[in-house]
Amino acid sequence: MPGILVVAEAAEGAVTPASFELIGAARKLSGEGAGPVAAFIAGSEAQAKELIAVGADSAYTSDAATQADILLPAVQAAVAQSGADIVLIAQSSLGRDLGPMLAFANNTGVAMDSTELKIEAGRLRATRSAYGGNARAEHTWKSPLQVVTVKAKSFDAPEADASRSGAVTAIAEKGESKITVLGTEKAVSTGIRIEDAAVVVSGGRGLGDESAFKALEELAGTLKVAAVGASRAACDLGWYPPSQQVGLTGKTVSPNLYIAIAISGASQHMAGMAGSKNIVSINKDADSNMVRVSKFAIIDDYKKVLPALIEEIKKLG
Repeated sequence: MPGILVVAEAAEGAVTPASFELIGAARKLSGEGAGPVAAFIAGSEAQAKELIAVGADSAYTSDAATQADILLPAVQAAVAQSGADIVLIAQSSLGRDLGPMLAFANNTGVAMDSTELKIEAGRLRATRSAYGGNARAEHTWKSPLQVVTVKAKSFDAPEADASRSGAVTAIAEKGESKITVLGTEKAVSTGIRIEDAAVVVSGGRGLGDESAFKALEELAGTLKVAAVGASRAACDLGWYPPSQQVGLTGKTVSPNLYIAIAISGASQHMAGMAGSKNIVSINKDADSNMVRVSKFAIIDDYKKVLPALIEEIKKLG
């Protein structure tokens, strides 16, 4: 019977949040008739059981290194053993390589960075942004195997259910890499990760200079559950670290509240924060794209608005 294979990932000894989101996407497709959900992870049996707890019906493990060319034979074996005709991979550094490799090896196509998935007439239809976020492209497959990489925050992760059980199978196959990893360096950051923040305060080129981000950091600190982000223009000018960039070529966020300060709302930026539950903008341009999509907008100079806003929030404790 056809089904879905989720290629999960582990980082720093834990299953990544994006992997649980993929299980959520797979359960949705399964409910539409796509078949059972299997998961593959280059990790431990305990991590495989975590994936089963959130919705996988069975799981496969591998002790292979997490490089696409090394993992490819193991993923191929998991596809064959599970009988899956749909493979979901996160749009991560691994997924960007593994998705095309898997598609090429099976003479099929891959829909990269997809944000919506549904089953129509028994086959997958994937939707992704195109032309820098100005259009949406829909993809279907003629080949039996359908391979997709999924943009982070596009689906909700299911709640874990410890009572769920399923078979866990170890896969021995692995490939050889032409690349030698000499070392890795992690970006240094403090506070709440922007991808996990309930509130994101973002600034754009309209701030005028990098010193303005101090006020945004003060606002975020006052809110206590907020992280600070920036548009690509602000990051390109060196005003804020690239690790905090929100947009098509940066981080994807979906906070409960997104506060956009002096951001015009270019399509590339909007693609990274479109999943925000509530958007509040502070902008002098009442006709800007960001103001148009905001639930609330303050049309004024942020230099007048921010100090007053911070003081009022402080009064609330």
